[in-house]
Amino acid sequence: QVQLVESGGGLVQAGDSLRLSCAASGRTFSIYKVGWFRQAPGKEREFLTSITLRSGSTYYRDSVKGRFTISRDNAKNTVFMQMNSLKPEDTAVYYCAVAESIVAATISSEYAYWGQGTQVTVSS
Repeated sequence: QVQLVESGGGLVQAGDSLRLSCAASGRTFSIYKVGWFRQAPGKEREFLTSITLRSGSTYYRDSVKGRFTISRDNAKNTVFMQMNSLKPEDTAVYYCAVAESIVAATISSEYAYWGQGTQVTVSS
């Protein structure tokens, strides 16, 4: 089992930045890939970005390229997502998730473990 705890969400104004953290515990040696997703009210959960822990390889949804940056600190078992130039449409609950094997990064059902989510609200 892997336990994930997200933090760093909050209420910000359009144009502001936030850095979300995803701290992992438990079977951290089994983690292959970490992804970030979000879900806005009434919408489906959508993939944002992912990072392969060993290689550092990253992948981004087109709509967040250049605004969001994923990084990791393997020593602290923590993955970060820096979000810049936030927009009201970025308002959602943000989740991190872990995959223990090679998966299609954008498909939420391929991730085995999920955090509880952190709310991000961007006011105009």
